[in-house]
Amino acid sequence: MALTATFLLWLLLVAAYDFQQRRVPNWLVVIGTLLAATALVSGTGPLGLDWKAALLGGAAGFGFLLLFYATGLMGAGDVKFGAVLGLWVGLSAFIPIWIIASLLAFAHAVLWRYLERWPFSPRLTSMLAGPSRASESGTPLRRPRIVPYAAYLALATAVWMVWGRQS
Repeated sequence: MALTATFLLWLLLVAAYDFQQRRVPNWLVVIGTLLAATALVSGTGPLGLDWKAALLGGAAGFGFLLLFYATGLMGAGDVKFGAVLGLWVGLSAFIPIWIIASLLAFAHAVLWRYLERWPFSPRLTSMLAGPSRASESGTPLRRPRIVPYAAYLALATAVWMVWGRQS
């Protein structure tokens, strides 16, 4: 039970950080990996996965999201978080979580596009777009990260843990 609460707290931290900064810091990825390994070794993970199921989930999370990173649609932090999330939940849970998160991210992008074209609420549009960042040289980044995908993965996981496992 304590590890499940720790897992949910970790998900909350990732979501909050990604919503605010549009990035997932490596220290959060490392903490999540260590917690997942601890859960696997002790057999106290929230889903009771074995090593094979956890590694398959981690590989799937990494592989699925790596394709989107390669096309420039998401950042490396999203991919690393997806891999660690897969370690926690395994492949059978990762797939519905991924679908739910993708639907939430799509809704975010559509709402942002709509508000960008018809700005009746500039503050909401700015919030959805996230912080504006410049590279080290002061030139703008190639592609801003509008959608905090790791945050939606984290939220979908929390929802799935509360409601999805009961069916």
